[in-house]
Amino acid sequence: MGEHKLHVYTGDGKGKTTAAMGLALRSLGHGRRVLIAQFLKDGRSGELTALSALPGAAVFEAEPIEGFVFQMTPEAYARAQQTQRAQAQALCERIRRDAPDLIVLDELSVALHVGMIDEAAARELIGAALCAGETVVTGRNAPDWLCEMADYVSVIRAQKHPFDAQGLPAREGVEW
Repeated sequence: MGEHKLHVYTGDGKGKTTAAMGLALRSLGHGRRVLIAQFLKDGRSGELTALSALPGAAVFEAEPIEGFVFQMTPEAYARAQQTQRAQAQALCERIRRDAPDLIVLDELSVALHVGMIDEAAARELIGAALCAGETVVTGRNAPDWLCEMADYVSVIRAQKHPFDAQGLPAREGVEW
C-alpha cells in the first residue's frame, strides 16, 4: 500500500473512536492536516468540537441518520442509505481535493455492516483516503476483507462495561 497505512479499530469494546481521535490529535501535534468523517452519528461528540478548533483539523459535515437502523421503516432505511452513499461520494471528492495527511472514517465498519455503505463504495473511499494520507476506519464488525487490507488491526474487546452491569446509558464527556 505504499507509504500510507490503513488502521482498523474494531471489536465490541469502548475506545475505538477514542483511539482514532487520539491518533488525530497526535498527527495535529506534528503539524499535519486531519480530516474526520463520522458515519451514522449525530455530530455532537465532544471530540469533534475540541479537535475542529485546532489548526489543521477539519470535520466533514455529514447529515446524521435519524434514529437507529434496526428501528427504521423500509422507506426510512432507503432514504438513509441513499444519503450515506451520497455523502461517501462527496467525502471521496473532498479527500481528493484537500489531500489531508490523516483521514479518520469513524464508524465506517458499522455503516458497512448495516448496509448503509456497500463494499464497492467503501473500497473507493478507502482507496482515495490512502492515496492522500494515513487512514483509520473504526467500528464494530469490520468485515474480513477490510481487516485483510489493513496494515494495523486493533480489536477492542469489552470485558466489563457499566451499561451491561447497571444499564448506565452513554454519558457526555465519557462515551460522547
